[in-house]
Amino acid sequence: MTVPSTPPPPSPLSAAERAYQHTKAKILSGEVAGGRLLSEGDVAAELGISRTPVHEAFLRLDAERLLAVAPRRGAAVLPMAPDEARDVLEMREAIELSTARRALAHGAPADTVLEPLRANVDAQRAAAAAGDVDAFVRADGEFHALLVAASRNQTAVQLYDLLRDKQHRLRAQLLHVGADQVASSLADHEAMLAAVERGDADALCGLVHDHVRRHRGIL
Repeated sequence: MTVPSTPPPPSPLSAAERAYQHTKAKILSGEVAGGRLLSEGDVAAELGISRTPVHEAFLRLDAERLLAVAPRRGAAVLPMAPDEARDVLEMREAIELSTARRALAHGAPADTVLEPLRANVDAQRAAAAAGDVDAFVRADGEFHALLVAASRNQTAVQLYDLLRDKQHRLRAQLLHVGADQVASSLADHEAMLAAVERGDADALCGLVHDHVRRHRGIL
């Protein structure tokens, strides 16, 4: 009898990957704001690694237009320009409207689609009640991704995923403006969920349009 081999444990992240993920998460969450200078030495000290992998991480983030690396001066966090933010919202609305129509083309979706959406809205309510804006931002992003995935349009899912980092950064920026933004977003999502449960594509599209327009008004 052949005994199944035990798969090897996952390889630990390299120091450069740790520095990349650590710094990128801070930028996307808004913990480090646009225009702020970051020091390779400070990040290295935070993670207990040398400066060389941090430099590699900074160059990678520079290529992604999240940092602007200046020799011997560290790196500046690039703010999201208003035009870029509007572009992201425009593309997001286009994808979400088209996938909403397809997801509800035959009425309300199956429980396999509805249950994750309901669980997500519950998580949003809990985050809002706790005043945990970062948790709300994550749940907000997951909610919209679930709506897009409900269309089963893999091309749309892939395109939407390309916007993920920019959307996360923009959500964090918009929702940290004040508690009223979290409350209004939660109300929008509750109404969207109700439209999905009814299988009402027209209502869902109208809600998506108004939701994105509200965000545009903050920019």
